[in-house]
Amino acid sequence: MKERIKSWMLVLLILGSLVESYYLIYRLPGSDSAVLSKTLYVKTDNMGPKEKVENLLYPDKMIIHMGGDKHTLFYPSSTFYNLIMNRLKGRSFESFQRRSVQDFDWDKIRSENPGIELSFGAGIPVTLLQRVMQISSDSLFEGESIDRIWIYNIKNDSKAHVIFFSTRGDIVYEAAKADLTVQDVQQHVDFGKNLTQYTAVNGEYYVPEADVPLVKVVMPASMYTIEQMQSNLFFDAGNTRYIPEKDGSKIYTDSKRSLQVDQEQNWMSYSDPAALPDGDSTPAKDALVAVEFVNNHGGWNGTYRLAATEESRQDRKVSFQQYYGAYPSGSYPIMSNPQLQYGVIHLELQQGTVSSYERSLMYTNEEKSEKTIVELPGGELLKQRLAQIGSSLRIIELTPAYMPALAGEKLQLHPVWRVTLSDGSELTLN
Repeated sequence: MKERIKSWMLVLLILGSLVESYYLIYRLPGSDSAVLSKTLYVKTDNMGPKEKVENLLYPDKMIIHMGGDKHTLFYPSSTFYNLIMNRLKGRSFESFQRRSVQDFDWDKIRSENPGIELSFGAGIPVTLLQRVMQISSDSLFEGESIDRIWIYNIKNDSKAHVIFFSTRGDIVYEAAKADLTVQDVQQHVDFGKNLTQYTAVNGEYYVPEADVPLVKVVMPASMYTIEQMQSNLFFDAGNTRYIPEKDGSKIYTDSKRSLQVDQEQNWMSYSDPAALPDGDSTPAKDALVAVEFVNNHGGWNGTYRLAATEESRQDRKVSFQQYYGAYPSGSYPIMSNPQLQYGVIHLELQQGTVSSYERSLMYTNEEKSEKTIVELPGGELLKQRLAQIGSSLRIIELTPAYMPALAGEKLQLHPVWRVTLSDGSELTLN
């Protein structure tokens, strides 16, 4: 009897296994189809890691004002930069009062008052900034984009002052309530003692009084293939056709979308003019859409920062700047140049939908990098060279940066001074 029961159980197990195999191979009608619709995005191999938008939101530099017209600068990933940012992320800012930028004597505050100035470049929407800082809800303030936050002490005043600068240029917002004491601000300012001193020039840029050490890097470089990008960008990569251009570039299209590849620059430009707009667009929402698009169509081949969300008549441009470096020495932006486009990701959105996507096809292996310490000139030599440049156009920013260059199958990152002029153009000093 026991043997018969065992036999029946064995038969049932075999039948169950066969039924399960049938379900796995053929699927039941009404369940997930084994054949994907042509309108669905087919996710391919992961070319680069995904990233959270919170990790792309940080100041491009910290300016430490120590009083007595003494200043120093901290850059992303450096020791004191990380320490100050981690502390500020845990503090709350509330009760915003709108004021004119003309209500303050910024030259006096810069030279006399101990404080910390956070620079966000072209600006970050407040609703995104709320993801990394404890900024209370305020219907008027949340519609702004912020390019600077200035935290400072005033002599004989018992509270710290916190000012948020609107990208519009004429308006600032003061946080009447801030979870920061005068002692907190002074402690952060004291981190700048005994470090390289910087001289403020016209209240716009800062020149170091000594040479600045940076790392020159040489890394093995590889390329994402055209097939990888086709699979990531087209619904059905097998239906694309190839069109050679006179300039040597190649265009791949499925009659709706196009992928243009410049193989000399290792640069790709994707266009989807037929993308259906969602109809709901704000700078913050477009930045979130842009981050998710990159996550799903190539990933992030390094460390990036949200650099700009610029609006034109018909679309919005979102740009991400690549940085190189690490804790504790700091990280700096990688410049793109006519000889080698690299270090930036550009997207254009129309009413909340990505219509254009540009990036380099190159990625590097940092684990096999070769590093050499070099020094960017500072002091009087740098001031003289800047004075020559500033005689024709006003200088508005001076930043250590990296200029990329290809040498065979390796990418070189050369330290340079990036000089930004009042007309928006950039040049380099090395």
